[in-house]
Amino acid sequence: MKILEANIFGIALKDFFYSYLSQLRGMSPHTILNYRDSLKLFLQFLIEQKNICVSELTIEKIEPDEVIDFLNYLEKTRGNSAGTRNIRLAALHSFFRYLAGKYPQHLNLSQRILSIPFKRTSTQVIEYLEFEEVMALLKSVDRTKVNGRRDYALLLFMFNTGARVQEIVDLKTKDLELSKPFMIHIFGKGRKERICPIWPETAHILREYLKEQGRDFGISLPIFLNHMGEPLTRFGIGYILKKYLHKAAKIQSSLKKKRLHPHSMRHSTATHLLKSGVDLTTIASWLGHASVNTTNKYATMDLEMKQKALAKAKPLGNEIAPESSWKENPDILAWLESL
Repeated sequence: MKILEANIFGIALKDFFYSYLSQLRGMSPHTILNYRDSLKLFLQFLIEQKNICVSELTIEKIEPDEVIDFLNYLEKTRGNSAGTRNIRLAALHSFFRYLAGKYPQHLNLSQRILSIPFKRTSTQVIEYLEFEEVMALLKSVDRTKVNGRRDYALLLFMFNTGARVQEIVDLKTKDLELSKPFMIHIFGKGRKERICPIWPETAHILREYLKEQGRDFGISLPIFLNHMGEPLTRFGIGYILKKYLHKAAKIQSSLKKKRLHPHSMRHSTATHLLKSGVDLTTIASWLGHASVNTTNKYATMDLEMKQKALAKAKPLGNEIAPESSWKENPDILAWLESL
């Protein structure tokens, strides 16, 4: 009985990934990998803290306080943000919710872990590149080199489509339509497919890049490859963008003040479309947003658009009322009301 109980943890983990997430929930491979990384980090943390082998770890040896210690470790030792902490906790919640349903004898433990709350996060200003900064980024690429021509095609494609990094990694040559009307089939979050238009210049650059690589458009092969001929990873794309942002900052000094990452190109696309007069519904479809409410954030983040709106708005009065003093009004409630 003890051996069977000790094996529950391993069996539960296997069923969680192979059956529950992929078959019952129908989650994407990318989401499953994120859950895997979270649980792997948690198990490594427990093994180090308890100084035991992984084979000795059972469900009975897990305490809710250790989950809290793990979350604190992520923030204080690994330097993760509160948002990343919440992502890891969401994966743990999902596993222990499954555990409670599959193995009711562990319901108490699961409920105590599920009661651990997510941490509130502050809303940060969304960083993006202005059109001039995007142009500086593209100009910083040396297109006389093979890798430079690939990088130029990649950066131009990122700005044109606003595709997520994982979507770019997953793209295949067969997804491209480089004859009129130029477009690309993108498979995004939640297994949703969308068609995104691409500019004639982007289509031309991609056509020349793939022709140089000697690749057939009809074959299901990754579009962007590294110098080893292997598909570019998310980290590889991040490295390429960071490299050219550093170069472009010498041309466009405003880039030095911004904290940019691959997702910033997606924000840049949305803002550029909005400034060009494209409506929010079209932008939501372009980016693959599930709801227009997600796209609304771009309507409030651009300072230039806010300044234009302010210039159009008429002031409520020609004169500014003088500031009142609480000394002139002994009734503090009335004074507060007059502010």
